Amino acid sequence: MKIRAGFHLAYECQQATPMLLVLNIHPSRRMDLLTEQVVIFDRPIEAWSYIDGFGNACSRIVAPPGITTISTEFEIYDGGLPDPVPQHAFQHDIKDLPDEVLVYLLGSRYCDTDQLTDFAWKQFSSTPLGWPRVKAILDFVHNHITFDYQKANPLRTAFGGYNDRVGVCRDFAHLAITLCRCMNIPARYCTGYLGDIGVPRDPNPMDFSAWFEVYLGGHWHTVDARHNKARIGRILVATGRDATDVALTTAFGPATLSRFEVVTEEIPGAA
Repeated sequence: MKIRAGFHLAYECQQATPMLLVLNIHPSRRMDLLTEQVVIFDRPIEAWSYIDGFGNACSRIVAPPGITTISTEFEIYDGGLPDPVPQHAFQHDIKDLPDEVLVYLLGSRYCDTDQLTDFAWKQFSSTPLGWPRVKAILDFVHNHITFDYQKANPLRTAFGGYNDRVGVCRDFAHLAITLCRCMNIPARYCTGYLGDIGVPRDPNPMDFSAWFEVYLGGHWHTVDARHNKARIGRILVATGRDATDVALTTAFGPATLSRFEVVTEEIPGAA
């Protein structure tokens, strides 16, 4: 199937403001593009592209004073299948993990493992290793947190989500990632597009989505504590330790978000 996706973001800056952008789709999905995916600006702005330490396609700009609109629109091929469920994937001993995976066992800005290790071992140590343990964590987080856009808090950590029991998709991801890391399962944060494909339409405005991946059986596997079921049509933008590493924009100065529109939809009748 074909998916149409894109966004319009506008930022108002009081002065020339350097910004980092993580707004291109992940390099692993570029082979599926049916049209170009280019981030454009409504004002003359020079952008420098680079690949960050996590393999994400990023850009650097200096936004001029005033309002700058950043946008993109593209079409991409998707197999139309739900996320694979790795029911038989095994958990590695730490000594057998690749060196580059070890960082995803450690605490990070929003994944405060030191606050949740004791709880995690009491709650999940009796579950079988591998996918059954991950599934137990997914079920717990899905049932523990209530989704509420009005209760979004950009400062909330995993431990905060555990205590508040409310949040948005990033809070589900941070808590589940942290519990996995506490149980010696490497887990990394993901952000991207996830439209209402194959599910009832969400009445809330479209937004970017957060999910995560776990490293089992020598591979990274997509999992989602908020929805807690396989979904169709994810378009990965970036991965990292937590939301800090994949922030859509990072401004080095005052920058007010004045427009935020995201679209992700299946193109009707497209094979």
